[in-house]
Amino acid sequence: MMILNMYIIVIFMFFMGNLIFVSKQKHLLIVLLSLEFMVLSVFFIFLMYLSMINYDLYMLMVFLVFSVCEGALGLSILVSMIRTHGNDYFQSFNLL
Repeated sequence: MMILNMYIIVIFMFFMGNLIFVSKQKHLLIVLLSLEFMVLSVFFIFLMYLSMINYDLYMLMVFLVFSVCEGALGLSILVSMIRTHGNDYFQSFNLL
């Protein structure tokens, strides 16, 4: 019963991060934070699943490496956008 409650909490975390991501946001930093929140919830699901089947946690470490690289790439995009445009509003730059 305890594991079921943890799964429900983690799935709720994922859907809350997804809701924030798809809602109309005007700051890039909020979108990046919601993506990291979703990655954290996927990490918890992955951890609980691998612990439940008594599997090696090596893949969890690989997942953490990729999620850290994704976070660093997002922060570098944010910094370069702030340096070129002066803010992190989506309306201030052209996607084309």
